[in-house]
Amino acid sequence: MSAPEFGYRSIVLRRAGAALRWPTRSVAVCAVLALATVGVTVWALTRGDYTLSLPEVWGALTGDPEAGFARTVVVEWRLPRALAAVVFGAALGVSGAVFQSLVGNPLASPDVMGFSAGAYTGALTVIVVLGGSYLQLVGGAFAGGMATAVVVYLVAWKHGVQGFRLIIVGIAISAMLGSVNTWLMLNADLKVAIRAAVWGTGSLAGVGWEEFGGGAAVVALLLAAVFAYGPILRQLELGDDAAAATGVRVESARRAAMLLGVGLTAVVTAGAGPIAFVALAAPQVARRVARTPGVTLAPAAFLGAFLLASADLTAQHLLFVSMPTGVVTVVAGGLFLIWLVVGEARRRV
Repeated sequence: MSAPEFGYRSIVLRRAGAALRWPTRSVAVCAVLALATVGVTVWALTRGDYTLSLPEVWGALTGDPEAGFARTVVVEWRLPRALAAVVFGAALGVSGAVFQSLVGNPLASPDVMGFSAGAYTGALTVIVVLGGSYLQLVGGAFAGGMATAVVVYLVAWKHGVQGFRLIIVGIAISAMLGSVNTWLMLNADLKVAIRAAVWGTGSLAGVGWEEFGGGAAVVALLLAAVFAYGPILRQLELGDDAAAATGVRVESARRAAMLLGVGLTAVVTAGAGPIAFVALAAPQVARRVARTPGVTLAPAAFLGAFLLASADLTAQHLLFVSMPTGVVTVVAGGLFLIWLVVGEARRRV
């Protein structure tokens, strides 16, 4: 691989006759977000009932024999949750970017379109009926999310799929699934219902190394597939006719992208419950900060990681009482949604 070329507003890497081009502003934004996310993660490792200094955290992470109980606190208790916030946030950011790229609408995200609700229904069914190991939750969430995606796609189909129709149908399906979830909770055993209710708010409190390890491995595979699929997503953004003219099988490509997006959402839902609005906000904020003409995957991933890590830190330590992470994302995301809807309405007037 040749050395990077710093051209006008872009960095170009050339290899075997191919060239990869990244806008310099996007690269800078990703670098700043990565540093900010590391800072938030380290801060989270120091906070809690057992407060630690930065040298103590460093000693625990590097295996210092004098770390003692600090190593247990950092490595066994806090680190899996902190890393899960980063990885799951990146997954949600990319998932939202995929759907917003496909639909061409800033309101398109798995939580608005009903895919998160479907994944939650599938995982909730597993909890109520089977008790729900982590692998069972992943399977149930993926099956529920995919079933919802199929239903939304088929109902919205009319000589092709239009973005606005897909969003409206998704909102309707999400409302119906909300009723199903309520029914499942009311008919579950009390202990199971309490467990499902806590998990259903969107919480990283129960994430250990087992949940993080399995979830991170699946997320890594899905993210690699999505980034490899990036050029096709950009072609789809040009419109169905233009994409087809370049050799893209439009509907097959759209279905494959939806599969990857739903998969990312399902993994996060299985590990931490339905965490709302990160997938909606991350791609749009990243696009505005990076000043790209369309939704881009890398800035959305880095911003999603930063948002969820910050939300988890806030939920645990920066409020008057500790609460589930999903509560913070709902409040912040709701305000962002209002701002986004108002801005879109003014733009269309």
